[in-house]
Amino acid sequence: MRALTWKLLRDLVHLRGQLLAIAMVIAGGVASYIMAASTLEALRITRDRFYAEYNFAEVFASAERVPNRVAAELEDIPGVRAVETRVIAPVSLDVADFPEPVQGRLVSIPERNPPTLNRVFLRSGRMPEPGAAHEALVGESFAQAHDLGPGDTVGAIINGRREELRIVGIGLSPDFIFQLGGGSSFPDEERFGMFWMHEEPLAGAFDMEGAFNDVSMSLEEGASTGAVIERVDLMLDRYGGLGAYDRMDQVSHRFLHEEFRQLENMATMIPAIFLGVAAFLLNVVVTRLIGTEREQIATLKAFGYGNFRIGMHYAGMIFLVCLGGTLIGTGAGYYVGRQWADLYAEFYHFPFLDYRLRPGIVLIALGITMGAAVVGTFRAVRAASRLAPAQAMRPEEPAMYRKTLVERLGLQRFLSQPSRMILRDLERRPGKAALSALGIASSAGIVILATFFIDAMTFTAETEFGVAQRQDYSISFSQQASWSAVHEVLDLPGASYAEPFRAVPVTLRNGTHSFRTSIEGLVHEPRLRRVIDTELRPVPIPPEGILLTDYLAEELDVGAGDTLTVEVMEGSMREAEIVVAGTVSQFIGVGGWMHIDSLNRLAGNGRSVSGVYLAADQGSAAALFRALKEVPIVSGVQDLQTAKEKFYETIARQLFIFVVFAAIFASLIAFGVVYNSARISLSERGRELASLRVLGLTRGEISYILLGEQALLTLAAIPVGFVMGWLLSAYLLSSFETELFRIPLVIHRRTYAFAAAVVLAASTFSALVVRRRLDRLDLISVLKTRE
Repeated sequence: MRALTWKLLRDLVHLRGQLLAIAMVIAGGVASYIMAASTLEALRITRDRFYAEYNFAEVFASAERVPNRVAAELEDIPGVRAVETRVIAPVSLDVADFPEPVQGRLVSIPERNPPTLNRVFLRSGRMPEPGAAHEALVGESFAQAHDLGPGDTVGAIINGRREELRIVGIGLSPDFIFQLGGGSSFPDEERFGMFWMHEEPLAGAFDMEGAFNDVSMSLEEGASTGAVIERVDLMLDRYGGLGAYDRMDQVSHRFLHEEFRQLENMATMIPAIFLGVAAFLLNVVVTRLIGTEREQIATLKAFGYGNFRIGMHYAGMIFLVCLGGTLIGTGAGYYVGRQWADLYAEFYHFPFLDYRLRPGIVLIALGITMGAAVVGTFRAVRAASRLAPAQAMRPEEPAMYRKTLVERLGLQRFLSQPSRMILRDLERRPGKAALSALGIASSAGIVILATFFIDAMTFTAETEFGVAQRQDYSISFSQQASWSAVHEVLDLPGASYAEPFRAVPVTLRNGTHSFRTSIEGLVHEPRLRRVIDTELRPVPIPPEGILLTDYLAEELDVGAGDTLTVEVMEGSMREAEIVVAGTVSQFIGVGGWMHIDSLNRLAGNGRSVSGVYLAADQGSAAALFRALKEVPIVSGVQDLQTAKEKFYETIARQLFIFVVFAAIFASLIAFGVVYNSARISLSERGRELASLRVLGLTRGEISYILLGEQALLTLAAIPVGFVMGWLLSAYLLSSFETELFRIPLVIHRRTYAFAAAVVLAASTFSALVVRRRLDRLDLISVLKTRE
């Protein structure tokens, strides 16, 4: 075995603690990448396979009532490959042993042949029999929430008439992977359910015989989606068309797309931060190691070893550390990624999950790791390989001994000799001290980055469901109701105060910018559903004009005083120019607000309401729910407290694994940084500390000199780490922002305290390890060598 190989093995054993700590930092970065990348790939493969096998459409449109003969005309549009028409209708459900009213959506399926597009995956049971009027498939998420299966029945108020739906199977469809009830921002499996039944009974119940109100289309390869949408809008306009849209604007797919985009950002940013810290640590360790091995390098060159072989010797150490970190990280990332992917598959109710870890992902992780290591250590390795033997044989130039700032100020009399030695060493080598402090600060910053999500989620929930929304219940109607509905709601058991709202689907346009969303009409100074500004103060609804969320205003490139084109996507499809009255903040969803009277004038259908926000006595909830179940026009009731719990449940399920995982690895980074800093200082100052022991200083005194310096650096680094954590969190959030959900930058003091506690705990543990080595310091062997 070559001499350099033996030296490499000895170095690995000698530096095992430091190198293992760095390997764990690398493992954190690799694991975060493996976890996010493998989960993202599994979900994409699963989604694309589900879309392909069950023919997910590419263009969608809805209308009030379209004769079936128009389907043939739609098929003749250039670029259209297949057309599937259906009837979709809202329904109120009465589930046994569940006190609250439940929203549902009925979707028609052909009587005899399976659908051409958006086919239903049958999880269990069978399809409804031809001619069976009340047989239906139920969506899997709703079935699981209520323990329903084939043979069970669910009461349904279909267009004012109560019917009993007999469940014959459980299904899933690619266009309803992500299921939202009317007015909801998060899925609620208990209070919203999908049902599929034959077209004839459904069409008969809603006066749709020989007609449809929803159409889906697939396109030929290379077809212009925009041109097809334009033709569809022209053809459906006379039938109350609500505007065609492509797959990207389809609600279920859009939620998936945004979720995947966040996973992409996570697979990029989090590993970059971890590996950046690892590269920094490798640079510090290798640079200082080379500094302590100057004489060995000179000896090796004197025996004929060239620059390349010496450089490869240190590069080999780096490669082994990276390889070890990659192997550990791959195992951890695969395990956590599998759990995470299963969680996503359960949340989105995919019919299957195609999860596998491709070798390419592991190779990419190794390549990224090696790239970061090369960047971090290139200069140090090059310096080692170019070190001239004569120069290396000479000891480093001694430090310039001059009075320190403390001594010039005359403060030395208040300090002990060991304390003065600590301050003197810090001042004489400020670069080394700054690098050590920066490494410790980065560990505190990463701990904050990993845990601040809890603060942000809590703030979001308390703001949305406590400051902005203060109603007890949100009651939605299946169709527009007159203003008298507000007074009728006030007559319900326990009702104390009610505010109407109006929701209108629109397309907002500003030049080349456009956005499909909805405008909510509220009273001038709402007490229950308030619009708030960045200071969490309520904003009155202007009599004229529109308020936009800041995210939507940025997407449309407008500000206060600008004019928007608003196209109403229902009824007479009116279009008007509306002035932007201002922008406000909202964390969940995007949209706009207008005065309810102004919005009704824009929509052109009189003084109508879409629902009511209600304040009620919680003790009367059971009686209230019973009464609401008997009101045919009520399509759904959302309990604010339940919505808040559903928000926490949804976010917790998605973030819990990530937060726990990141917090563990962030803590390991903190230990790795602090431990490496202390061990490197010990290796650099071993001869000096041994000399002090020979001169009479006790073990406690030399431990104080070494560890006191580390303590000062740690205390100085913690505030810097707070700033780094804030900056890293802000940078991360800037890439996580989507139109569906925005996370505010909120970091509580307890999070800063936790980060400081983690760093201090790591520092204390490292100090105990180093103190143990100091107590075992062999004075004779240390004084014999510069190591």
